[in-house]
Amino acid sequence: MQPDVGKIYEGKVTGITKFGAFVEIEPGVTGMVHISEVANTFVNDIKDHLTEGQQVKVKVLSVSEEGKISLSIKKALPAPPKKEFRPREGGRPAGGQGRPMGGQGGRPRQDRAVPKEPQTPESAFEDMLNKFKASSDERMGDIRRNMDSKRRNTSRRRGN
Repeated sequence: MQPDVGKIYEGKVTGITKFGAFVEIEPGVTGMVHISEVANTFVNDIKDHLTEGQQVKVKVLSVSEEGKISLSIKKALPAPPKKEFRPREGGRPAGGQGRPMGGQGGRPRQDRAVPKEPQTPESAFEDMLNKFKASSDERMGDIRRNMDSKRRNTSRRRGN
């Protein structure tokens, strides 16, 4: 019997390894829950979350051509509540008085940025990649300026 992708099953943990757990969702039908799909928090040791014989709800993520079934416990759970942003009391005084923009010459501080809408993993990755690229471009510009100034200085020495 082929399980339906996206369907949630009640299963029994039949085995635990350091990289995941095997769950029998129907008699004779076993899939694997990777350690990253066990909980919404970081899982260092899977045995802290699961035991053999435990009944768990799992969602079928995929079924490979070889018949391997990929399962997820965390996707079978209700989504964790999203943290709401609440401005702190006693923030900056009205009228824009106080230190300008985090005290960095008008540049906004990264840790004081206004929280955006919750990000998807894809958009969070894109943001991280864009920040890395900007930082890398800035460093490369510094290196080029430094090399150009060294080239100019060596040509002046030779001319004397």
